[in-house]
Amino acid sequence: MFRTALRNVTAHKARLLMTVLAVMLGVAFVSGTLVFTNTLSDALQNSSSKGFDQVDVAVTPDSREAEGDRVGSTPELTEALLKDSEQVPGAASVTGVVTGFTALADKDGKLIGGGFQSQGGNYWGTDDPRYPLVSGSVPSGPDEILIDSETAERGGYQVGDTIRMSIDGPVLEPAITGIFTTDDGNVAAGGSLALFDTATAQSLFGKKGTYDEIDVTAEPGVSQAALKSALDKALPGDVVETKTGQQLADQQAKDIETSMSGLQQGMLAFAGIALFVGTFIIANTFTMLVAQRTKELALMRAVGASRRQVTRSVLIEAFVVGTVAGVAGLVAGIGIGAGLRALMGSLDVTVPDGPLVVSPGTVLVALGVGVVITMLAAWLPGRRAAKIPPVAAMSSVHAQATTKSLVVRNTIGALFAGAGVAVILAATGMEGSDGQLPMGLGAALLIIGVFILTPLLSRPLIAAAAPLLRVFGVAGKLARQNSVRNPRRTAATASALMIGLTLITGMTVMAGSLQKSIDKMAGEAIRADYVVSMANGNALSPDVERTLRDTEGVTATSPMRNAPSRVDGETEYLTGVDGRTFGELTDFPLDSGTFTIGGTDAVVDTDAAERYGWQPGSTFTAHFEDGESERLTVTGVYEANEMFSGIMLDAGTLAPHQSEPTDMLVMVGTDGGVSDATKDRLEEALGANPAIQVQDKQDLSNEIASMFTLMLNMLYALLAMAVIVAVLGVINTLAMSVFERSQEIGMLRAIGLDRRGIKRMVRLESLVISLFGGVLGIGLGVFFGWAAGQLVGSRMSTYELVLPWDRMALFLLLAALVGVLAALWPARRAAKLNMLSAIKAE
Repeated sequence: MFRTALRNVTAHKARLLMTVLAVMLGVAFVSGTLVFTNTLSDALQNSSSKGFDQVDVAVTPDSREAEGDRVGSTPELTEALLKDSEQVPGAASVTGVVTGFTALADKDGKLIGGGFQSQGGNYWGTDDPRYPLVSGSVPSGPDEILIDSETAERGGYQVGDTIRMSIDGPVLEPAITGIFTTDDGNVAAGGSLALFDTATAQSLFGKKGTYDEIDVTAEPGVSQAALKSALDKALPGDVVETKTGQQLADQQAKDIETSMSGLQQGMLAFAGIALFVGTFIIANTFTMLVAQRTKELALMRAVGASRRQVTRSVLIEAFVVGTVAGVAGLVAGIGIGAGLRALMGSLDVTVPDGPLVVSPGTVLVALGVGVVITMLAAWLPGRRAAKIPPVAAMSSVHAQATTKSLVVRNTIGALFAGAGVAVILAATGMEGSDGQLPMGLGAALLIIGVFILTPLLSRPLIAAAAPLLRVFGVAGKLARQNSVRNPRRTAATASALMIGLTLITGMTVMAGSLQKSIDKMAGEAIRADYVVSMANGNALSPDVERTLRDTEGVTATSPMRNAPSRVDGETEYLTGVDGRTFGELTDFPLDSGTFTIGGTDAVVDTDAAERYGWQPGSTFTAHFEDGESERLTVTGVYEANEMFSGIMLDAGTLAPHQSEPTDMLVMVGTDGGVSDATKDRLEEALGANPAIQVQDKQDLSNEIASMFTLMLNMLYALLAMAVIVAVLGVINTLAMSVFERSQEIGMLRAIGLDRRGIKRMVRLESLVISLFGGVLGIGLGVFFGWAAGQLVGSRMSTYELVLPWDRMALFLLLAALVGVLAALWPARRAAKLNMLSAIKAE
């Protein structure tokens, strides 16, 4: 039986080729994902671990959790703690570390390093071993700065140049006194690093006389563990926490691995979709191969082969196919991993240097996935083949599914689909995250149910296309009949395309609806002409709001700043605004009371009012981070949205309780409204700061649209693999169908259907099957998009369903294109069949 199975594989190479390709693509996606993420993770870990070479023990603040009326806080690492650390036995030296966001601009005024990776710090003393100088001298005073060599190269800077920079708003132009090299992971990943003398860094980052971290190096012969133990005894345990350099490196490696695992799991999910779609092709292929060899299998049974042996022979064929596909997929996956890394470089996303990592685990997963998926998909066709009685197989009476089996299948499918719809509808009535799990379960049940029912659905849906197919005469009529001749085969072929289009359509519906809803929310809630914020989401200095307030043409400004507080033993974040102008710069509905903010008057959202039992006139005590408290009065209750929520009070009331007041954004009203001249004037007033963005409502809308467009394009690219696999499925089914119908095609040629008619018949059959899958996929996608939107709508009052008719039409055209392209080779092959040889074929 083993030799027979191998002979069958070699005898049917061409028919198994599409199956190998389908499995190979899925395996390539899996192995490529693992190679890419392992390579990226290894490079980042190696790069970041170098940053701890100069650290034996790090001393950091031990954050205090909120308790009772006390707001959670972080103790300060003072100069006294630094000196105490230096006096600990076994300590060779100490370094006070100060860090913060520092945006640097190139000579064209554009931000270097992508915002989030733009960091600043302090150069310790006159010779900091962390940052070896390659040229120039150490900085001294607020007008001097060091920059890393990568930033100097990207920005075209050298020692002696001035550079535009910003910490939290105001533009500064210090002179570059030196350039240094660093193993900092952010720089290796494409970011920038600027250094100041310690006093300047403390002043710029609002940490006068304090440090973010104290790094201690050990004397020769003193281990990291021994030094840590000595520091733990010498320093107050309720103020600081100590970790060895090795612990920090291990934690960093774990954090990188965790962040990479999210990317890896996301990409593997799409690889799984491609493999799931591939199982339809595998099952279809082996079902057709078994059907074509029924007499051969019957003869084997007649001469003594058992059912188990017949099943085993089919599984051996699947094992060989899976192994070949796994090896080919692994090789292709290594290429994909290398290509993705090169792509990141071409997109200016810098990653640290390092070798391509192909771990033993990746090899085992690739081969395992290829073999297991193929054998699982081939098991059912093999089992069916073994159950065929030899006599029945010889006479081919088994070929058609019995009425009983179809009734059972349709009943099971209806139960699954009905249960799926019921669970989804129940989930739409739940609140937010509570409905996510039931929604996912319902979606899975519905997809399974529709797949089982697809043979039943194929007849009426394909029959609906009959009027259009009549236009093509005999070829059109034959194409329709061939499409419904074997409903199970049509179902398996169409389902592969259905799944891909279901996901694509559902995500498109959700993205379009969310974009419209957020756009509507921003437009309705904000009356301000402009919103000013940091490009990377960091906080703004209060100087920005003061500068804008004094700018010509500005009629009103209001900051929005956040601060933690404790209310009735719970942590609540307070939002400080300008009570005099906030009302004219915003517009959101009041549920009750008046929108009055000032002094101790505050407004709260409906959620807070419900939780604490507040209404207009209620009073409550807010405990601030400085330990003080105030009695506030509720003047109004408003409906929260994604932009405004929580407790709002006057910024003047909040500021005295903040050690370093900062604003998340500033809203601006102008007398001239939105115009290029007004925007230019605001940007000029802020010193053309590259780290600050001035946006009107259209800019906000465009930013939201670009985010969703980028997300959708990424999803389309990832789901394209599933569509490609579906195309291979259509090609495979048609090619094998042509082989099965060789005699029939020969007879059609003999009675007058020319080569062009044969080609047209096969192409139309492919088109009908693809459009059938497309219609099912788009229909399911719209339903899932609506259902998911109901969950979102429970938390977003402006949510409304948006059906992207243009994109759905495009998806249907894509399904048609899939059918046309998939039929090219099978149609040509069918037209080339020799008439007499085909008629004589068994």
